[in-house]
Amino acid sequence: MTFTGFNLKFPEYEVITPQTHQSFTVRSLNVQEEEQMKGSLMTPTKITEHLNKCIFDAIAKKPDTIKDYDAFLRNITIKDRDALLYGLYHITYEEIRNYQVRCGKCRIEYPITVKASSTFNFMSYPGKDILTKKFKTNLPVSKTVSVIIKQPSLLDEIFAMKELLNTPGSNIDTITETLIIDSFEQDIQDQTEPIVYKDRQDIIDAYRSLPAKDKRKIHEDYMENFGKYGIELKMKSFCPSCGAEETLDIDLVENFFRMVYTS
Repeated sequence: MTFTGFNLKFPEYEVITPQTHQSFTVRSLNVQEEEQMKGSLMTPTKITEHLNKCIFDAIAKKPDTIKDYDAFLRNITIKDRDALLYGLYHITYEEIRNYQVRCGKCRIEYPITVKASSTFNFMSYPGKDILTKKFKTNLPVSKTVSVIIKQPSLLDEIFAMKELLNTPGSNIDTITETLIIDSFEQDIQDQTEPIVYKDRQDIIDAYRSLPAKDKRKIHEDYMENFGKYGIELKMKSFCPSCGAEETLDIDLVENFFRMVYTS
């Protein structure tokens, strides 16, 4: 007899996105989807695209405004994706298993396993303008330069990756760090209008030329206005050798791929 599929009801989990306040229901991954994710570990661009597609394909219920994958990319922020990925992780794996911890006191490394739900913290953005809001930051060292900061969408991330990853001088860390920058503005003496730099390569070049203090100011203002609204996974552990307590921030993407590979 030819197999035509089981009539299964997969476990589901509702996720409210912290920045755009949208309700999604995600279902557990199946074995085939895990295998597809294993084959996606090629380049940073491909990893990002496969992760987005994996989350979208696992959505069982979505808002009426999200008609297709393109609308999903345009209307979901990177911080929202963290929440959706948490929901997918929680309903598929439930536990964070064999997470390796290095004791800060005695340097012994040991594994711990905890329920994902026990690590979850959530902070909701107070407004409804996250996709359109811009914040102007005046830099403490580069006095004539200001930065327009935004919360990037998934589409912003994909566009930047595809456009810049193979450009000389660009790397994944710099591209990711500068996603929050919409533009630079430079005031010029005797000019009424500032020079505006909006091209992504110009933004990266300008960012890399800044003093370290200016860089810190950009990321501090981003966190205050956008970045603190989202989810974080924190857990406590106690060293079995010396008893020292550790409080850990869990990298959800890294742990998701680790679970895909070890399941």
